[in-house]
Amino acid sequence: MTESLVLSVELAYWQQSILRSAAVLAAVLLPAGTFVYLFLFKMMSFMQSRIGPNEAGPYGSLQLLAEVGKFIQKEDIVPAKADRTLFFMAPYIVVASVLLVYVAIPFGPDAFFADLDAGIFYILAVSSVSIIGVLVAGWASANKYSLMGGLRAAGQLIAYELPMLLAVVGVVIQAGSLNLFDIVRAQADGEIFGLSALGNPFILTQFVGFAIFMIATQAELTQPPFDMPVAESELVTGYMTEYSGLRFLLFFIGEFATAGAFSIIAATLFLGGYYLPGLDMDANYMNVVGPLVLLAKMVFVGFLIFWARFTYPRFREDQLQTFAWTVLIPIALVNIFATMVLKVVF
Repeated sequence: MTESLVLSVELAYWQQSILRSAAVLAAVLLPAGTFVYLFLFKMMSFMQSRIGPNEAGPYGSLQLLAEVGKFIQKEDIVPAKADRTLFFMAPYIVVASVLLVYVAIPFGPDAFFADLDAGIFYILAVSSVSIIGVLVAGWASANKYSLMGGLRAAGQLIAYELPMLLAVVGVVIQAGSLNLFDIVRAQADGEIFGLSALGNPFILTQFVGFAIFMIATQAELTQPPFDMPVAESELVTGYMTEYSGLRFLLFFIGEFATAGAFSIIAATLFLGGYYLPGLDMDANYMNVVGPLVLLAKMVFVGFLIFWARFTYPRFREDQLQTFAWTVLIPIALVNIFATMVLKVVF
């Protein structure tokens, strides 16, 4: 009787797919909206001692909806000499890459979209797909500023993808797995200096890796001080120069959704993911509490990203490349070597 009842309420595969797709969209759009309101509208105004949006809704809480409505109503202009097909595809490629990242993120013991044995490898791979959309946008716009912005973005990706990967290697060595669930569990079940009350969040033992990951994330997001691909004083808005209306909005959403994606990756790798000391990470209630815990950690990491964005001046292109190849990569290699030695000794 019980078995037949369970089978009767079990969702069909297509119904599960629809629910999972809706959940991924929510996981992308909610962090993006949170980051725009908290950091772009409020924190940026506070740090620059000016009044932020405060007319649309209580404390400007509906300003984001007003902005979305404005962009949707704008005319969608396509340059006469642009490659129309590629021009239309570019923003969707950027947004799609963010959607793919969330597929492997664990939000709770049963709250996940896919449990991949090589989850971190998958995430690092698909997060790089967005650069294809940036390159396509720069090329298809038939604009020299846009093309230069796309090429700068590609060069920046090549330079900073490697230190990001090397920063993650230290975490993988310490956890002994590429699976994100195993990485979260290793932090929850671990101990530091004989103390197990807080577990062992890898930010304590992999602080150098965390710092490198955050710097590389800033570069991957093309945010100051690594915003050469969209440098307003040189390239107008870089690869987005010719975009308007809905497609410009998609690039805007993609930028902040990607910031949310990298924040949630950092929170999972270095801050224990959905685990919180004192809670049973395998209990059913963690499927509700876990996403809230992970959201709070994601907002904290996002604060670090946007604090750097609003604080530091832009690098020159040569400084940007030199910093990656001569500073970050050597430090990341030393961190890997030290992690290997300590893993064997202890």
